[in-house]
Amino acid sequence: MGLLDGKRILVTGVLTDASLAFATARLAQEEGAEVVLSSFGRGLSLTRRTARKLPAPVEVLELDVADPEHPARAAAWVQEHWGRLDGLLHAIGFAPEACLGGDILRASWPEVAVALQVSTYSLAALARAFVPLFEAAGGGSIVGLDFDAQVAWPLYDWMGVAKAGLESLARYLARDLGPRGVRVNLVAAGPVRTMAAKSIPGFARFEESWGARAPLGWEVTDAEPVARACVALLSDWFPRTTGEIVHVDGGAHAVGG
Repeated sequence: MGLLDGKRILVTGVLTDASLAFATARLAQEEGAEVVLSSFGRGLSLTRRTARKLPAPVEVLELDVADPEHPARAAAWVQEHWGRLDGLLHAIGFAPEACLGGDILRASWPEVAVALQVSTYSLAALARAFVPLFEAAGGGSIVGLDFDAQVAWPLYDWMGVAKAGLESLARYLARDLGPRGVRVNLVAAGPVRTMAAKSIPGFARFEESWGARAPLGWEVTDAEPVARACVALLSDWFPRTTGEIVHVDGGAHAVGG
C-alpha cells in the first residue's frame, strides 16, 4: 500500500527528468497517486516529452502563473476530470537575468516584479484557484520548493528575496487555509543539478562546497531525498503540520559555513 494511494496530485514545474518536480511526480505515482502535470509556452512540448518517462501516462495542463486566467482554467480541468484535488506541488521559479549575478541594485522594478510574481505570488494564485477542490476532497496539502532564505547567498540576489517572500507567504497561507483543511509547507532543498539551477550564475560554487558543509553529505545529482520529503508532506502522514519549512540539504543549514 502506497503513501499516496487514491490521492490526486497536481505537479507543476516539470521540464526535464533531472528536475525535483519530475522526481516527485515519479515517486508520487509509485506511491499510488494519480498525477497531472502543468507547463506552458515553449516548455509545454518539453514537459510532454519528459512526461513519457513517468511510470504511468499523465495529462499535461497549460498553466502560466503569470496569466491571471490560467490557474482558473487548470482548476476547471481538474474539476471536470477529477472533481477534487488532494495535493499540489509548487515548483515554480523564475527571475530575469538582471535579478541575478551579484549586484542587487542592477535590476529594475519591472524585472523584479516578474521574479516576485512568478516565484512568490504564484503560490497564492494557485492556492486561490484550487482551494475549492481541496475542500471537495475534505482537505489537502500544498507543498512548495524552497531554497533557504535565511542568509544572503552569493549571486542569488532577487531570487533570494523572492524565496524569503515565499517562506513568509507560506506561513500566511497556512494560517488562512488551515481552517479549510489545507496544509501549506515548504521543502528547502539543497542544490540539485537541474535546468533551473544551471541558469543561476555561480551555481558551481554551491556544488563544490555543499557536500563538505553538510553533516550527512550531499549529492547534487540526486533528487530522490527531496522527492521523498515532498511525497511525505503530500501524504496523510503529517496531518497536523503546516506553515513548516522542512530542510532537505544534508544538514548544511544547521552548521556554520
